[in-house]
Amino acid sequence: MTTAGDIMHRGAQWIPAHETLDRAAELMRELGVGALPISDANERLCGILTDRDIVIGCVAVGHDPAKVTAGEMAQGTPRWIDASADVTDVLHEMEEHRIRRLPVIEDKRLVGMISEADLARHLTDEQIAGWAESVYARSSTTH
Repeated sequence: MTTAGDIMHRGAQWIPAHETLDRAAELMRELGVGALPISDANERLCGILTDRDIVIGCVAVGHDPAKVTAGEMAQGTPRWIDASADVTDVLHEMEEHRIRRLPVIEDKRLVGMISEADLARHLTDEQIAGWAESVYARSSTTH
């Protein structure tokens, strides 16, 4: 059985909710990533911040990234998966919620992230195709 822990990228780091977006952008550059999990004061997942969130949700609307915090950008219920979860559960979680990055938790601590690149490296072409169709497909209903 292939698990989330087997395919994840280790070494993921939190950005505390009180940190500003300019610091988050610096950390993303240092780590070479486009997303950071956001932690609350108890080091629990409270969201995920992407580089796109910073640009579209802050800079493009005229806000100062030195004054807006990561916590202010956290929206919705954050999704995560346990490190011991089977890869089929990983795919289901990402497909069901149409997400491209998934934090991996073990013993209530962040231990890694699963991204599209991780899926591409570890899954079959058929698994990737099914995932991509679910995550990227437009609604087939007409209005």
